[in-house]
Amino acid sequence: MTTRPNKATKTVHPWSKEALLTKAQRYAQEMLFNSRDDWQFGLTSTFVPEFLARASLANISPALLAEPKSWSNLYFSLGHTPTAPKFIPKSIEITEVFARLRDTIPAFTSELEGFSAQHVSRRNEELHAGSTPFDGLSTNWLARFYETSAVLLASMGEELALLVGDKESMVASELISASKDESAKAVAKAISAHKTVWESKDADEQEKLKRQASVWATRQAGHRVSCPACANEALVVGNPISEPIRKLDGDLIIEAQEYLPSKFECVACQLKIAGLSQLSACGLGATYKSTSTYDAAEYYAPEDEHPGFDDDNNEY
Repeated sequence: MTTRPNKATKTVHPWSKEALLTKAQRYAQEMLFNSRDDWQFGLTSTFVPEFLARASLANISPALLAEPKSWSNLYFSLGHTPTAPKFIPKSIEITEVFARLRDTIPAFTSELEGFSAQHVSRRNEELHAGSTPFDGLSTNWLARFYETSAVLLASMGEELALLVGDKESMVASELISASKDESAKAVAKAISAHKTVWESKDADEQEKLKRQASVWATRQAGHRVSCPACANEALVVGNPISEPIRKLDGDLIIEAQEYLPSKFECVACQLKIAGLSQLSACGLGATYKSTSTYDAAEYYAPEDEHPGFDDDNNEY
């Protein structure tokens, strides 16, 4: 009895839109596996715009990715196998990819190009120098990151949810909208007014209010920040955007959860700011992490019998 040979499986070209988009999804998933204040979150995020950008250019034509010094690269990009000995395909530098997208995709503006190049340069600094650019890096870059990703995905007929899932795409939409709200920039006037009033107080009164603000910020639930008007300790509060993550450390249970800011208050100068748009406009819109520590026995005991320790509101 004769058997039919198996059909050959079509190999996906490594410069194809599909292969590059799948790679972007892989790094986006790895990015979101980490907490937003971890250096791994920032580092893995830098691979996302690179592969999204290459996928967007390949969506126009993979030939646009070919390094022009050798025609064999162009031949390879078109799905052929060059006969040149020891051939290793070479694509163009990522900065050139961004430049070509700027000229071919109207929504990929010079601002998005600049952000993308800057973000990728952080990765190069991480990999090729002794510095650590992602340590302590605020997440203020996330809004522009998601805007860039959305624009590149839209050029391929896709939505942001394809990359990060429905839940995270809703967070991304909030961040993007807040960053684009021009009316929120009016908060600068309120900050300036409160700063003027604060500076008019004498030194003794300032010192008294400073101590009160420090005590208040320590006792209240929220994330401690520096007030943009008087530079005293103040609080930002917000809504959770991730599931609580728990880990056991000896006899203690440490529970951490990420939040998106919604309100700010300073009791020293009485400045109050509401809304992510205005918070983003004055540099207070970064996500933050709240950490609580419990004794294991207390954690699993009835809630009304054994309260947990105070929240650590100073996670950065």
